[in-house]
Amino acid sequence: MQVNTVCIIDDDPIFVYGTKVLLNYNRSFGDNIIVFENGKEALSNLSSLLKSNEKFPEVIFLDLNMPLMDGWEFLDEFSKLSLGKKTKVFIVSSSINPKDIQESKKYDLVANFISKPLTDERLKEVLTEFSSKSNSNKL
Repeated sequence: MQVNTVCIIDDDPIFVYGTKVLLNYNRSFGDNIIVFENGKEALSNLSSLLKSNEKFPEVIFLDLNMPLMDGWEFLDEFSKLSLGKKTKVFIVSSSINPKDIQESKKYDLVANFISKPLTDERLKEVLTEFSSKSNSNKL
């Protein structure tokens, strides 16, 4: 299965660059990569995409610690949107706090919690999780 549109929400330009390189290297991810530096910018733009029926991300890589609106605040607001299409959120964070991992399980949209850095091997696992959850309609 191919993921056509991916969204990266992270304020770290090095992580964003590295993730783009990995996504471009892995042929199972399409060329459409959307990047936002914080949750507020992402929520505003994704809401507009949803209203205009443009390509909406199938996978979102979300950082937790960002300025203006952090990942938790983004998830709280993003969960309120009427998503006709299923979007899988993968939290990608430098946090190793078990409380963060436990908190992420409270959100139906969150497919998994990944500790940084994101590697090619982990990206392949994301694709497998995306495919299996899309087929089972679990989320």
